[in-house]
Amino acid sequence: MGLRFFARLADSFLGWALLLSLALAMEGIAFYYQHVLGELPCVLCIHVRLLVLGLGLVALVELFLHRVRGARLLGELAVLGLGAALGWRAWQLLATERGWTVGECSMDLGLPPWLALDRWWPGFFRPEVPCGYTPVLPGGFTMAEVLPAIAAVLLFVAAAALLGEFAE
Repeated sequence: MGLRFFARLADSFLGWALLLSLALAMEGIAFYYQHVLGELPCVLCIHVRLLVLGLGLVALVELFLHRVRGARLLGELAVLGLGAALGWRAWQLLATERGWTVGECSMDLGLPPWLALDRWWPGFFRPEVPCGYTPVLPGGFTMAEVLPAIAAVLLFVAAAALLGEFAE
């Protein structure tokens, strides 16, 4: 699989549909763990949800605009940026869970007043517990252990797609 493969994936409806499906699945799993299993989210978990929401919105837009090269390049750059931010937040979550770092984890999302998602949709965007623990998923891995891998794959695919756009 060369770089052109990833560029063709970004140029296809299927590639963006897969990203949208991943984002919806991740948000659905978070919602299930919170509202069915009672695993309440911390502020870092909510940051991850917001980044995944951003990925889903980019994918949704690209489902319609992926054939326009400029829009596709912007979409690939957005996925690269959101993937990097997701990787950073995932690492912070894992490092906090493992005790590798002692971070300050307030209950404030840090969003501006005009974007008060925690007030508008408290059931999905309000942090409920301090950071330090994420639930175990089937397979024995915690959410904090799985998120860096997902972010790494997103970064790899987005970078390869972007580079593939310019490959001969």
